[in-house]
Amino acid sequence: MPVPWNPRGDPHFHWRGGEVSRVEGFSDAVFGFALTLLVVSLEVPKSWSDLVRALRDAGVFAFCFALLFSVWVNHHRFFRRYGLQDGRTLILNGLLLFVVMLYVYPLRFLSTAFINGLILSRDVQIDVANMPSLFLIYSSGFLCIFLLFALLHAHALRHARELNLSPNEKTLTRLEICRSGLMAGVGLVSIVLSQALPIHLVGLSGYCYFLIAVVETWHGSAAGKIGAVESGPA
Repeated sequence: MPVPWNPRGDPHFHWRGGEVSRVEGFSDAVFGFALTLLVVSLEVPKSWSDLVRALRDAGVFAFCFALLFSVWVNHHRFFRRYGLQDGRTLILNGLLLFVVMLYVYPLRFLSTAFINGLILSRDVQIDVANMPSLFLIYSSGFLCIFLLFALLHAHALRHARELNLSPNEKTLTRLEICRSGLMAGVGLVSIVLSQALPIHLVGLSGYCYFLIAVVETWHGSAAGKIGAVESGPA
């Protein structure tokens, strides 16, 4: 039976995770360390010009923080919803944390190149010939993160009877699998474009990440309709 819990912000899914487990505590520590790796590269300003430069780079940190925070939210929601602690969950979670740690520096480097080069019009030290490899590394990390989320939710769905998932909860779980699969697909498209496009057009492979907004809009709409069906007419 589900553990009684107040699922604020998740009214259509009973949370089966009780107190924060050691797995979640360790995972939160890894996410915290990943954020620290983003911050430590910002040196303490020693002059006014250093302070202005640091504030300009704060936009890069904010962008990276938002992306890592969205990954943490998905991770947090998974363990709150299902509370799984079995061996396969531990392995998949460990792989996810490993990829997150590897993902930090490519994320910061590409974010710096994008914001400084395109928005702030500042010089970025990167050879155009290395752009396909950069997108390959970054997009591979993005793909792996959401592929692992898809596998985690597929694993939870296989334990639907043990977890006593309701029909709507099963549907929401399948929806999460589709969402994670589509997000991984965005990363795959970026990889293909980065390797197939001519070198002077390889930057276009980064624009496919705007598809994330399409995926999230579709997911939010579909989840809202499922919740409306569960609630029934007022």
